[in-house]
Order: sequence, then C-alpha cells, then structure tokens
Amino acid sequence: MLAATLVLSGSQSVAAVAGKSLAYIGTYTGGKSKGIYTCELDSASGDLKVVGLAAELESPSFVALHPKGRFLYAISEIDNYKGKKTGGVSAFSIEPESGKLTLLNQETSGGKGPCYVTVDRFGKVVLVANYGGGSVESIPLSADGKLGKPGSFIQHQGTSVNPQRQEAPHAHSINMDLGNRFAIAADLGLDKLFVYRLDTSKGTLTPNDPPFANVRAGSGPRHFAFHPSGRFGYVISEMACTVTAFSYDARKGVLKELEAVSTVPGEVEKNFSTAEVQVHPSGKFLYGSNRGHNSIAAFSIDRATGKLTRIQIEPTQGKTPRNFGIDPTGRWLLAANQDSDNIVVFKIDPETGKLESTGKSVEVGKPVCVKFLPR
Repeated sequence: MLAATLVLSGSQSVAAVAGKSLAYIGTYTGGKSKGIYTCELDSASGDLKVVGLAAELESPSFVALHPKGRFLYAISEIDNYKGKKTGGVSAFSIEPESGKLTLLNQETSGGKGPCYVTVDRFGKVVLVANYGGGSVESIPLSADGKLGKPGSFIQHQGTSVNPQRQEAPHAHSINMDLGNRFAIAADLGLDKLFVYRLDTSKGTLTPNDPPFANVRAGSGPRHFAFHPSGRFGYVISEMACTVTAFSYDARKGVLKELEAVSTVPGEVEKNFSTAEVQVHPSGKFLYGSNRGHNSIAAFSIDRATGKLTRIQIEPTQGKTPRNFGIDPTGRWLLAANQDSDNIVVFKIDPETGKLESTGKSVEVGKPVCVKFLPR
C-alpha cells in the first residue's frame, strides 16, 4: 500500500524568497530515500540546498506540477497498488509560501510500473504512461486538484525488433503539445510515437489519424520534448542513444522525421542508454542525458529547420543521470545522478548553450526526476 505523509517541517517560506526557485525531486525509495524531496536553488549564484522530505511515498519516480502551481501529482512506480496489479497516482496540494505537500487523494495508474506523469496545459487532466503495462491513462481533475476516476485507458499492442527489450509495449512518456490538443506517447517497446487527441471536458484520449509516427527500428523511444515554437518535436531513444528531430503539424497532430543524431561519441556501448531530453526555454538549445556514459549532450537548434548540431558532451560528475531540470531563468541545469545519490549544478552559457561545472552538488537518495515549481 502507498504511504503519503507530510513530513517537511519549518515555517520559513522557501518558494517565495526573492531569487529562489523550489524544485521537487522524485526518487526511488529504499536506501537513502523515503519519497519526494525539495531543493532550493539560488537563481543568482547557483547555490543549491536540500530543504527536506516533502512527502513520504513509495517510489515516486516522476512528478508533475499543475500549471497554476497549486498542486503536484506523482506516480508510484510499483506493480501492486492496494492489491491490484497496477501502479498508483497521488495528488498533493502545495502550500503557497513553504511549498509543503499535503495528500489529497490517490488513484490507480491502470497498468504496472507507471514511469511518467504530466498535466495538460489547462490543468484539467492528468496523463500517465505505464512502462510495465505498456499502456496510457487519462484522469480528470476536479477544481480542488483531486484525481477523479480514470477517463480513458488505452492498452498498446505489439512488439519490435529487439526480443529482450521490445518483446511487448513499454509506454515510457506522454506529453501535451503547445496547443493542448494532442498528446504524444513514446513507446520504447514498439518504436512508435502514438498521437492522441485530448478532450479536456471529458478527460479522455482517442487515437489521432494517423495514430502514430515511427522511430527507427530498435531505437527504443523514451522521452519527448516540444520546441517552444510548437513547430518541432524531439524524442530521445534509450537503446540507440539518439535524438530524433521531427517537424510537427499542430493542426493535424502529425509528426514527420527530419533526422536522428547521436548523443554519445563513437560507438554505443552495451551499458549506454539515454534518459531525459529537454529544450532550453530560449528554443536555442537541446539537452539529453546519457546513462552509462554519465554525461549530458548539448545541441544547438536551427530555429528555421529544427535540426540539431552537437556542441558538447559534459560529464555529470555522478553515475546514471536519470533526469535533469532547467531552472525557470534558463541559467542553471540540475543533473540528477540516480546511482551516486547526488544532484549536480551546471551553469548554462546563454550564447553558446554549453554547460559549465559549478562544483556545487547536494545529496539526495536515488534522484530520478527534477521539476521546478512555476512562479
């Protein structure tokens, strides 16, 4: 059974302090971690400190924030939720001054091993991707932030070319486009980017026409990011260690491949795999994390064509960078190293996009997600 207990103490407001940003850290529990943590970043200096354990929850490996900043949603990456063979989804309210979390309610994810959660851009629906179950689910939200009963559940079907990793569907992420009309679900097991129409009034997903875009066989698409212009999208593929750029027709929800570029130098070794991908708020740069190689690849983006040019591969000063977050100012990148229990701060050069080590880091057990509270 899931546990979700408020444990962050102290009366000082951390989120409201001038020049400070609050980041929520999703983790795998056990060992040094007990749930969701908060960190405070000084936006001027890049100094980072751990505020504390915000909520006790079983393996909240991914979290998402409501667009109004009042609520947080977390999945529990488990296979048994209250006796059912699914994972869980939890809703929390956020105390405006301190950033503290209070549990609102919980719901099933619909499938085993949920690994990704997001909220639509109007704050009406939560979307979940179940890696173990190979499915996606939509859950309507009430005005008070609580989760309703699932609006739709879609089971992916099929296999791809790698019999060990792609023997079944493995939905790895789901993201809304900028127009809030279409959701893109990357399925590692099928080498497909599924496109769904979202009805926010009903909280339901339905397949688009065409229903998906293909990624090169054996790539294993994982996470997806839209360009701020809405004209391009990028998927990072876990198995091939590539980022594939797509043009995007926002009216029809159609993706067309432009190119695929490597995130690592030389050949892809057996222990290499990618994880997170994000576009810088300026739209000028893209970043992707490499596990095994323990680095972040930086690319410049041609704003006319959407194509990528690799400019840097920077070590993350830790093991297995599962995720990272770019702060709201676009000046800092926080790399979450899952297997060395640390989050490392890098400065982003606004002109070149290159990352520069600050020498600053904090300890958090098994960090796997970094999400900044919008202000």
